[in-house]
Amino acid sequence: MAVLVDEKVREEQELQQKRSSELKQEIHDALDNTTLARTLGNFCKTYPGRRLKSYEGIDFEGNREKIKEVKSYAADHVDEMIEKFTTNCEKRGGHVFHAHSTEEGMEFIRQLVKEKGVKTIVKSKSMASEELKFNHVLGDDGVLVQETDLGEFIIALEGNTPVHMVMPALHLNKEQVADLFTEYTKVENKPIISEEVKTARKVMREKFITADMGVSGANVAVAETGTVFTMTNEGNGRMVGTLPKIHLYIFGIEKFVDKFEDARYIFKSLPRNGTCQRITSYISMYTGANEVVLDKETDEKGPKDFYCVILDDPGRRAILAEPEFRQMYECIRCGACLDVCPAFALVGGHVFGSNVYTGGIGTMLTHFLVSDERAEQIQNICLQCGRCKEVCAAGLQIPEMIMKLREKSAEEHPNNIKKFALDAVSDRKLFHSMLRIASVAQAPFTKGQPFIRHLPMFLSGLTEGRSFPNIAKVPFRDIFPTMIQKVPEVKGNIAMFGGCLLDFVYTDLAQDVILDLNSIGYKVDFPMDQACCGCPASNMGDVENARKEAEINIEAMHAEDYDYIVSACPSCTHQIRQYPTFFEEGTEMHKRAVTLAEKTFDFAKLFVMLGGLADEGDGKELKVTYHDSCHLKRSLGVFQEQRDLLSHTKGVEIVEMQDSDQCCGFGGSYSVLYPEISAPILANKIENIKETCADCVAVDCPGCMMQIRGGLDARDIPMEVKHTATIIAEKRGLR
Repeated sequence: MAVLVDEKVREEQELQQKRSSELKQEIHDALDNTTLARTLGNFCKTYPGRRLKSYEGIDFEGNREKIKEVKSYAADHVDEMIEKFTTNCEKRGGHVFHAHSTEEGMEFIRQLVKEKGVKTIVKSKSMASEELKFNHVLGDDGVLVQETDLGEFIIALEGNTPVHMVMPALHLNKEQVADLFTEYTKVENKPIISEEVKTARKVMREKFITADMGVSGANVAVAETGTVFTMTNEGNGRMVGTLPKIHLYIFGIEKFVDKFEDARYIFKSLPRNGTCQRITSYISMYTGANEVVLDKETDEKGPKDFYCVILDDPGRRAILAEPEFRQMYECIRCGACLDVCPAFALVGGHVFGSNVYTGGIGTMLTHFLVSDERAEQIQNICLQCGRCKEVCAAGLQIPEMIMKLREKSAEEHPNNIKKFALDAVSDRKLFHSMLRIASVAQAPFTKGQPFIRHLPMFLSGLTEGRSFPNIAKVPFRDIFPTMIQKVPEVKGNIAMFGGCLLDFVYTDLAQDVILDLNSIGYKVDFPMDQACCGCPASNMGDVENARKEAEINIEAMHAEDYDYIVSACPSCTHQIRQYPTFFEEGTEMHKRAVTLAEKTFDFAKLFVMLGGLADEGDGKELKVTYHDSCHLKRSLGVFQEQRDLLSHTKGVEIVEMQDSDQCCGFGGSYSVLYPEISAPILANKIENIKETCADCVAVDCPGCMMQIRGGLDARDIPMEVKHTATIIAEKRGLR
């Protein structure tokens, strides 16, 4: 039996390694694709500004709450929605098929096509049909299925899948499209967009006129009236819905809203989030069977055959059944989460996605609706920067859901190498001993310099485009007992959580934090039994080690004995705030975790809270630009305090950089797992920094400091990178 178990584990590890290698190759191919980099990169770079402009005069947050309200109501009453929609659609001459699986839905469609003698189909705006493998199945039956969306038509000619959920051919330029059209029409097409549109229109017009059936996807389905909505910009959706004698809608149960008026909230956000438009060119609504011309020669009219296939498969029910993922029902498929994702902007949906759904939300949809194996492959491409949450039309917690997927994967398919590394980190004494050994062993790589600029062999990618800082010769935990804290009138006592970087790399920063707090009347302690915060384990889905590290730190920090806990690392602060979720409510450990979480603040927030904001400084001119840490701004909501501290420091001039809150590409272990994605994200950040002509980059995250310092050093750019706590200590003469 043991031999069989070992063999199964070995096979599982080999499969994981194979999938990892395949994904790495996909990433490298995407990064080598200059057209993809240009088209997708340009779009994603300009998207935030254009989107913001489209929302002028609109209460985005208010509308977001209404979308959540109407969509969550529909989710809570989904069986009622299906029944009401079916009744109202059929009352108006439509036919509804309730499919309990994608196979059942596709088989119904196959039989319908056969029964009606359908030979040609025109299709528009239906991602749900891709789940059914609609085109392939009917193609094998000898039925011609023509995609009519311009983007879908192009990628069908390319033999590819969508690179983006809303703009499927975003990865191609006009020259490539001209080549595809030339090959298809056998007539030379010039790379002029207006001419290419004319070619597509000419090809499609004949298809629309002669098609036996039109197939559409729904943006919204209204239970109250049996109405389905489709939003388009090209007019093809309306041609599909009006010209053929048979019209078929395919959509999932997640498209329901209860009342007709509920749809208005979705229409406010969908075009703005999707394409930065205030409204799409066409909003088409169909309620049952309308009159249509049956015979074009005699102009004979009659009722159209109108069908709806509602997908109510096990994957969709699983979404509703799992509390962590139920919010996915509220997604309106606008694609905004893709457009602000730094990883997606580099590799696109062919890598960060499946053959149906793409990006962050696409990872979850892929898990439940397409392929669990593919979802497991791509879920770690997410940087956890949180930008997607800011723009989501329904406020979905996309990064948190991806973390839950990682937890499921780690439990069901553990990776022995990652597990070994995380086990070592969670063993405080072992990990700290390893770091002390590394501080000596690094000598051949540092060559007496403050940075490691080159690593050998398979590690060389880690130093491509950036340098690594040295591990401190003496860790802060050895320095702290020698520090003399001069606090004449003590206002309170604070414990400092150092985290790995302050304890073993940036020991000067740890001292600056203490000096700053001393200067406003607070004594600081450094509990010696503290360990890694557990963020690396959480990011890799290792709940066991994350909980173990939470227990160690709850015991070590003794939060009950202090007024506050200070951290100079937002990732650590965020992780500590999560500690209560690791323990059952009512238990002693949960109570202590809550106490620790409630008392823990990041440096800038706490320093301002305790009266540290003052017009002080040496007056020496220092031009500073500021980089926002993802965790600090998006998870902790801190972005103004540090700017106030800097702007009130005499001599400091703040120059805001472009996209100051765009991720630097560090992402903790991300920069080690995916250096090929991390490096170009860092390069973009460096360019934005250079444009400010600042003397110094201020940060409040040691990880960001390590990433940006390393990037500047690798490029020989003589610009300093300092934590806000260090700038305060220096300018106020506390050192």
